[in-house]
Amino acid sequence: MNILLVEDEIRVAEFIKKGLHEAGHQVQVAYDGATGLKLALEQEFDLLILDGILPHLNGTEICKHVRRLKTDVPILMLTALSTIQDKIEGFNCGADDYLTKPFHFDELLVRIKALSRRTTYHNNSIEYHAEDLKMDCFSKTVQRNGQAITLTVKEYALLEYLLVNKNRVMSRAQIAEAVWGIGFNRGTNLIDVYVNYLRAKVDKGFNPPLIHTVVGMGYILKDKA
Repeated sequence: MNILLVEDEIRVAEFIKKGLHEAGHQVQVAYDGATGLKLALEQEFDLLILDGILPHLNGTEICKHVRRLKTDVPILMLTALSTIQDKIEGFNCGADDYLTKPFHFDELLVRIKALSRRTTYHNNSIEYHAEDLKMDCFSKTVQRNGQAITLTVKEYALLEYLLVNKNRVMSRAQIAEAVWGIGFNRGTNLIDVYVNYLRAKVDKGFNPPLIHTVVGMGYILKDKA
């Protein structure tokens, strides 16, 4: 993969760059947010790895700017910002995955591989339906009863996963692995937070409700009431 790494700590950047080169990736490094954003917009990369705290522009600001113009490039936040609110902000700004420092390099490689696999096998021509809900993966649009619904990148990915597996109960661990690419941490409520975000947009004001909680098991998107 051709990877852009935006990291202001030189020793950390060189460590990551060396490891990624040894794993067969090409890496270009930017040491501040402004340079990173310029490179991300002007050149084509297979993956962006963004630190959270950077000079000039932070990682979430870069992510927001990039997402306005490039919706398909995978973005991995690699940062010391580790609270649940930090993670939610990262995903809301358009990140596809979030890894906190300190980290194990092998885990970084696994997450890069997972992001690459999702990008490679995603079929943009597919449409998904449930009741009066429609997702068009080519135009990246969602409608319910003909009304457009605006979703963040992570909300869209979560809805897509539930639609692919409609009428099946999906555990929080399965959702975490498929949508976030991470092992489920029982100490966080990230999955529940995002399901509530999605319900507020997809179910509120519409009938019947599509997303249901199965106590002790997970969530299900039902095609028929």
